[in-house]
Amino acid sequence: MFISSAFAQAAAPAGGTESSLFSLLPLALMFVVLYFIMIRPQMKKQKEHKTMVEALAKGDEVVIAGGVIGRVAKISDSILHVEVADGVELQVQRASVLQVLPKGSYK
Repeated sequence: MFISSAFAQAAAPAGGTESSLFSLLPLALMFVVLYFIMIRPQMKKQKEHKTMVEALAKGDEVVIAGGVIGRVAKISDSILHVEVADGVELQVQRASVLQVLPKGSYK
C-alpha cells in the first residue's frame, strides 16, 4: 500500500568512464589556463621584487610603500634607513620598497 512500484531502469551505456573523463577535461583546462594567466606571472613578479630588494645599496633612490621617495642611508638585514629630507630618516622594512628610481630623480 505505501510501497510504490519499482520500475527497472535501463542499463548504463557502455563507456561510462570515458564520459566522466571528458567531463573533467574542461576543469583541468581551466586550471592550466589559470596557472599561465595568473599564478606564473605573479611568481615572476615576486622573484623580480626579491632580487631588487636584495640588490639595494646605500645611496639608491627608492619609492617605499605609501609613495614616499627617499635615498637609502643605512642598510641592515631587514631594515632600511631612508632619508626623506635633510636630517629626517625613516626606518622601513626592506620589503616595503616598491621601486628603485634612476640616479638623480630625487633631489
